Formats: sequence, structure tokens, C-alpha cells
Amino acid sequence: MKVSIDPALKKKCPSVALGVVTAHVRTTDSPLELLGEMYNCEATILKSVDPRALLDAPAISATRAGYRALGKDPARYRGSAEALLRRLVSGKHFPNVNCVVDIINLVSVESRLPIGLYDLGHVQGDIVFRAGKKGETYKGIGKYDLNLEDLPVFSDAAGPHGSPTSDSERTMVTPATEQVAAILISFGGPQPLDAWCRRTSSLLEKYAEGRDLHAESIT
Repeated sequence: MKVSIDPALKKKCPSVALGVVTAHVRTTDSPLELLGEMYNCEATILKSVDPRALLDAPAISATRAGYRALGKDPARYRGSAEALLRRLVSGKHFPNVNCVVDIINLVSVESRLPIGLYDLGHVQGDIVFRAGKKGETYKGIGKYDLNLEDLPVFSDAAGPHGSPTSDSERTMVTPATEQVAAILISFGGPQPLDAWCRRTSSLLEKYAEGRDLHAESIT
């Protein structure tokens, strides 16, 4: 599987870069130690002098700017990192899904970067990061059909299956998932990606029996 950025999207968002982590995993309930890391992250956010100021972090602002450059309203279609952070700032907890999804949500909040997570058993061919076309939709995980026009999306041979806003049900991670790709999206340049790919790999190895781990950056 190859991941690439469409030149037309790159022209509108010249600083966009991707970090791709692939791994074989065991998808189970999150162990107590991982739940503890998530709880500590929540507590740190709520102890901030002004938690809502975290919503203006540079990585989140860059994601909003990228959406505007593509013609999508970032107040209506939020990046997943911003949506998760807003949830925690409001006093709600992380959603608890399974160890792999929980790891990705934790890293997304820590890094302020949206992260797409895909079951490679349901991805068909290579993945391209591009702008959604008129009429394209898919059912977001636990959501209504998402209007993908002008939204940055990940698309394989079968069509769009993910975005920095919400991934699709077609390639979502379930208890049956054995191999995943986590794609970190930075609209502000590649600088933070190596460190956060390492953090993602480390957590997958520690809490999801991750093996055959591979990470790369794409600009």
C-alpha cells in the first residue's frame, strides 16, 4: 500500500504533510494502564489556566486554515483533534472504544493533529489524500452521511474512506482488525510528524501488541 498527496490538494495547501504508521495489532479492550494515560491527559487539560485557549493551538489553527483553503467551513466541519479537544475541555471523557482506537485518540489530542485510522484488510489498493468531489459521500463512524465535497479525504480504489473530520464505517477498526494504518495529518508542515509517529508506534507496541511497525513521512 502506497500513500500519496494529490498535487491539486498540495497546490492549495502547500504545507500539508502526512505521517503514516502501519502495524499488525491485537484489537482488544484498553488495559488499565492505557486508560490511566487517557485520564491523566484529561486531567492535564482541565488543570490548564484557560483550557479553551488550547483550541487555538498552532496545529489546530493550521488545520482550520487548510479547510478554508479547500473551500470547507472549519466551524462546521472540524478536524477530529479539535473535536476531541473540545469534548475534553467541556468536561467529558475520551470515548472508550478499543485499545487501537483509544491510542489514536490519545495521540491526536496530545499532538493536536487529526489522525485517520484504517483497517488495512478493508482498504483496496493505494491511498491518495485529495479533495472530495461533488456528490461524494460516505457514512461517518456513528454519524450521518458526510458531504465530502471540498473536504480533504483519503481515497482508495473503491473511493473515499476517511478524512481528518470523520472516517468511514467501511475501513473502521473493529475487534476483528489485525493490521492498521494510522495517518497523521499536519497542515502546518512535516516538523512534528516524526516525534508523533514514534509516540504512536510506541503505544501500539505497548498496549496493542503492535509488531512489524513501520513509519514514514510524506510531503
